[in-house]
Amino acid sequence: MSAFTRRQFAQIAGAAALGLGANPVVSATETAGSSSGKFPASFVWGCATASYQVEGAAQEDGRKPSVWDTFSHAPGRVEMDHNGDVAVDQYHRYKEDIEHLQWLGCKAYRFSISWPRVFPDGSGQANEKGFAYYDRLVDELLKHGIEPYATLFHWDLPQALEDRYGGWQSRETAKHFADYAEAVAQRLSDRITHFFTINEFSCFTDEGYGSGTKAPGKVLGDKVRNQVRHHAVLGHGMAVGALRAAGRRPLQIGLAENPSLCVPVIEAGAHIAAARTAMREVNAPFLTAILEGKYTEHYLSTEGKNAPEFTAEDMKTISTPLDLVGLNCYGPTYVRADHTQELGFAVVPNPQSYPHMDSPWLAIGPEILYWAPRHLKEIWGVENAFITENGCSSHDRPDPDGKVYDTDRIMYLRNNLTHAQRAVVEGWPLRGYFCWSLLDNFEWNDGFTKRFGLFYVNFETQKRVPKLSADFYRDVIARNVVV
Repeated sequence: MSAFTRRQFAQIAGAAALGLGANPVVSATETAGSSSGKFPASFVWGCATASYQVEGAAQEDGRKPSVWDTFSHAPGRVEMDHNGDVAVDQYHRYKEDIEHLQWLGCKAYRFSISWPRVFPDGSGQANEKGFAYYDRLVDELLKHGIEPYATLFHWDLPQALEDRYGGWQSRETAKHFADYAEAVAQRLSDRITHFFTINEFSCFTDEGYGSGTKAPGKVLGDKVRNQVRHHAVLGHGMAVGALRAAGRRPLQIGLAENPSLCVPVIEAGAHIAAARTAMREVNAPFLTAILEGKYTEHYLSTEGKNAPEFTAEDMKTISTPLDLVGLNCYGPTYVRADHTQELGFAVVPNPQSYPHMDSPWLAIGPEILYWAPRHLKEIWGVENAFITENGCSSHDRPDPDGKVYDTDRIMYLRNNLTHAQRAVVEGWPLRGYFCWSLLDNFEWNDGFTKRFGLFYVNFETQKRVPKLSADFYRDVIARNVVV
């Protein structure tokens, strides 16, 4: 069985302390008090971005290329041959963007650190000017009362490591990732408490080394792809240990994964059980391995001779206990009970008319924000869950008055947040929500042709304008309830 990426499943289906024994972010009293319909007072509202998508300054202050620099500059890889050289210039405009976060009322900002900005060669000598940028960014966030949530790796692997080792094909890259994590903790953990190791494993493993549709754009076969997957989750576990060892105070550490979010097609016992089984099995290479410390028997037997090579010590490292689990939630995978199938479930394909947003892969399924924290608790006992990304593309165009009336995005967010609110009211361990994204930005293979931001960006002038959805999200945060 091949792994299913978010987009693949969207196409198919329609287009540790894990808090165990750790102090929960929200108390039982607060959760019980959510019967009012409001989110708990301590609920974390934020926005998210990623370094290559927003920073720009690709050749400034000592930064060297990442695999995405190389990939996006190759003709035909990205829509209209766009690249992230400038992106939305947050490297120079971070103060303005932090003011936008404050205007929204955000309590937190999830951003990623550019590995090739702080270690241009992937290892060895740190780049002081690169680290100095994140000093400024973090200090400015704290000055405005916004908590930094830092992601260590959001796909921008230093090109030097790809050239030297074949990137994630080698264990050496996982080791260097841990060294990088250690250096970040030493430099920034006096001011950053919350760290996510890696963002969305399948997008840089399966799509980077399997299908070749994302950087570094290699098509290497199932055996290599599976070994790349293993090195990625191993790097995650090694980074968790490095962060803990080097942290200058107790840290909250997790990951930001985009699992196939399995939703029972009918909310009834047999279908719910089937969705739980599916959630565990179709996410076997990544989330399940990390939370259980083993690959499922079905995954290993199905991959057969292409299964990854690993040791018991690897799996112990991979499952190093976490404080929180972040899930990036976009579209659903609907599942029904089917006892004629080996695993007792079947994916329900969506009809051609099933609604989606401006990106064809982004099928609308707001129930995911209810089932994501519920599955984490029921399957793996997770106590602290965050929605680390949720948002949508919309065909945004300013009206003659300069306003962007993205009512479709408001519909998407309202429906999703209604299900998140249900999860909180029922006591499932959802502690925070990060809207994707603060700004329109470089949307990977789609370049600048798809817009996910709460703020419209004129990519020629870099002017930011709040969309109607920004007003909506601001009101949600202010009232602490879906409006």
